[in-house]
Amino acid sequence: MPRTGTGSIARPGRRIGALLIDYLAATIIATGFLGYDQFALPSEAGLTMFAPMAVFAVLQILFIPTAGGSPGHRILGMRLVCLDGGWVGLWRPIVRTLLLVIVIPAVVFDADQRGLHDKATGLVLIRA
Repeated sequence: MPRTGTGSIARPGRRIGALLIDYLAATIIATGFLGYDQFALPSEAGLTMFAPMAVFAVLQILFIPTAGGSPGHRILGMRLVCLDGGWVGLWRPIVRTLLLVIVIPAVVFDADQRGLHDKATGLVLIRA
């Protein structure tokens, strides 16, 4: 892969920006449709405190195979591709999202700046 420009591996700044966009969108959707209250105490919130994370996961799982990346990825000019060049499929977004929700695999990355969640699924986030 090229070191810079189109087709190069997306750098952490873009990745973090995309994550913030996606989580903000998930929070807005959860607030508007699922009754999520970000200012509620945990004892008052019940299961709705997990609503943004659930919406975030659904957005990831739906958009990665259909649009080539989450809304945040696409807005910031990135897309997810398989290393072998094939279609991302259905299982890869599910496994990647579960690992992303755990957080640790996403913040640990190799010299190529690929997170463990991408390495485990054979995906790479590139600049489009």
